Amino acid sequence: MIKIISDSTCDLSKDLIEKYDIAILPLHIHLGEEEYQDGVTITPDEIYTWADANNTTPKTSAASMIEVIDMFEPYIKNGDEIISFSISSNMSANNNVMRLAAEDLEAEDKIHIIDSANLSTGIGLLIIEAAIMAQEGKSADEIVAKIEELKPLVSASFVVDTLTYLHRGGRCSSVAALAGGVLKLHPKIVVENGKMDANKKYRGKMSMVIKSYVKDLEEDLKNAKKDRVFITHSGCDQSILDEIYGYLAELNIFDEILVTRAGGVISSHCGPGTLGVLFIKNS
Repeated sequence: MIKIISDSTCDLSKDLIEKYDIAILPLHIHLGEEEYQDGVTITPDEIYTWADANNTTPKTSAASMIEVIDMFEPYIKNGDEIISFSISSNMSANNNVMRLAAEDLEAEDKIHIIDSANLSTGIGLLIIEAAIMAQEGKSADEIVAKIEELKPLVSASFVVDTLTYLHRGGRCSSVAALAGGVLKLHPKIVVENGKMDANKKYRGKMSMVIKSYVKDLEEDLKNAKKDRVFITHSGCDQSILDEIYGYLAELNIFDEILVTRAGGVISSHCGPGTLGVLFIKNS
């Protein structure tokens, strides 16, 4: 059997995790001196409450070697193969920890570590593709080869409501130049070559910014793999989510439109009110 594992930055909903039988490895979130497990012992809303009260932003870190070994070992002992996804190695050490754990277990031939070169449901899109192929009886090598082909075709972008979290988190260097700028500036952050880059700026109310951002994606959306598209957000108003869902439905491109709430690690870096539309391009 092939077991699909991902770190908690994939932002898949509980329903999708159950549907595709994904094992989730929680990353760590640090609020001052206190340490929590992403999605297990803390929620994004609790993170924002703490950040507001303390006028600072959280820190995040990779899973420990022991935690990764504890995740991998039962499947290896059971004779399974593992395909394990991590957030981009340019954003976290978690990919390296997974590789070291596979070495420690002397199971590099059974544990296939994939550097997603992405984040959030940009990883989630790849995970679902892998899970479907595993259900179809494809070998681990076939799945890994296909995922490597799909990685550069993932379109992952989002617009942020506040620059504070990205700036303090230091994960997006181009945000630093914007941070001292106009109060109502909302950059579009794009994941390219495993890194985040701010490649466009919107101004005005966030509800209007999100509509402009999605409209600007229309040509790319028309060239997308039709299986699915994600709307992933870190706490947007339901009315905005309904409007974006309606817009994507009217395009009549996708078999399924999936709405997910970003988990603790992604929320810690992008801040509240962020929204992204993520999909896989045809070519």
